[in-house]
Order: sequence, then structure tokens, then C-alpha cells
Amino acid sequence: MSDERHQNENHLLAVLPDAEWARLVPHLVLVDMPLGHVVYESGDRLNHVYFPTTCIVSLLYVMEDGASAEISIVGNEGMIGIALFMGGETMPNRAVVQSAGKAYRLDALILKEEFHRAGPVQRLLLRYTQALITQMAQTAVCNRHHSIDQQLCRWLLLSIDRLSSNELKMTQELIANMLGVRRAGVTEAAMKLQDTGLIRYSHGHIEVLDRLGLEKRVCECYGVVKREFDRLLPDLKAL
Repeated sequence: MSDERHQNENHLLAVLPDAEWARLVPHLVLVDMPLGHVVYESGDRLNHVYFPTTCIVSLLYVMEDGASAEISIVGNEGMIGIALFMGGETMPNRAVVQSAGKAYRLDALILKEEFHRAGPVQRLLLRYTQALITQMAQTAVCNRHHSIDQQLCRWLLLSIDRLSSNELKMTQELIANMLGVRRAGVTEAAMKLQDTGLIRYSHGHIEVLDRLGLEKRVCECYGVVKREFDRLLPDLKAL
């Protein structure tokens, strides 16, 4: 890959100091991430980590009966595979592409070597992990205490924050799996948002028409997660 960096690709890679970037860039491979692609299953050993650029990946907890619910989403602000440097080597959840695009793939051993240098990469990834844990905790609270349409607002805002447009290609079934609710509940919530002019909804496609309106309707969970990411991952100077 070229050694040129673009700020609108992956935010973690974009803020790395030059020396760390130079060591990683020869090993980064840009790969396609098609909709519905399973990046890894629960218990899989991590041979690679991924830094999304234009895709969004959903981390799902899957029950024994096959039911699932989303615990977090990862886009161009982060990476997939934090268990690698937290000592676990395997992940307890499933990672599925919820919005198609691309990501940089990096060999797990390369990232571990860089992490164990105990320099800027380690500090950056630990800050990112703290922000991701906040999102996971807030998602659990939101799913327990807030209405489906508020959850859908949160999910839509977090998703478009990680995309270059206000449009999402997403099936009803996939949204239901993400939120851990019935498909009928998703349809009802989406129609409420459409009736108030906040989104345009059709089979497999959602367009956000009024972002400010969504922000007024969403529960506090969206703001908690966004503020924590902004606080922990502001810019290069913090490294």
C-alpha cells in the first residue's frame, strides 16, 4: 500500500506518529468487507486485526439458541480485534459487516509487536479500548431502558457518524438482530421516524433526512458514547 495517509480513512491510523506509521504501513492490506460478511465467530483465534475505512462492523453476542444482540459497532474511528492485545487471543462475540466497504487488514503478530513497544500505539489502543467499553456498557443500558425507536435513533446516529453519507443499506432482519428485537418492532419504529420526516425508509435502505431531529429524539446514550470517544481520542498531541 502507499505510504500516504488520508485523515478520512481510519482515524487510529491517521493519528499515528510518523515512526509508528512507517513500521506498520508495509503490512497494511486494503480488503473488501461485503455486507453480511462474518469477520470472525465467537471463539475464533485472531490471526488478523482490521481497521475499517468505509465499512461498519457490528459486534454481536450470540446466545445458545441463535438469538443475537449488538454490543457495539466499529467504523473508521476504531479497529476490530482488541482481544489480541488485551491477552485473550480469541473474541467472545461475533463480528459481522453491517455496512459494506473496505478495511485495512494487519497481521496479528505485527500489531502485538508494536503494542509491546509500550509507545504511542499502545497508548492509543488502550484509549480506544476504554471508549469501546463505554459504548458496550451504554448499549446494554439502552437496550434495557429505552424504547425501540430511541434505540434505532442511537444506532442510526452512531452509524452515520462512521460513514461519508447519510444512507445505509440494511435489511430489516439485520437491524432486528442488531437491536435484539422482533422485525415487526423495527418496522414500527422505522415508520414512526419516517412519519415525522426524520428518515426515508424502504426495504434494505435507510436515508437520514433530519440529523438534528434524530439528535433531539434520541436518548442520552448516544451523547455519552460520542463524548467519551471525543475525549479519549482527540488528536495526535495526546499521544
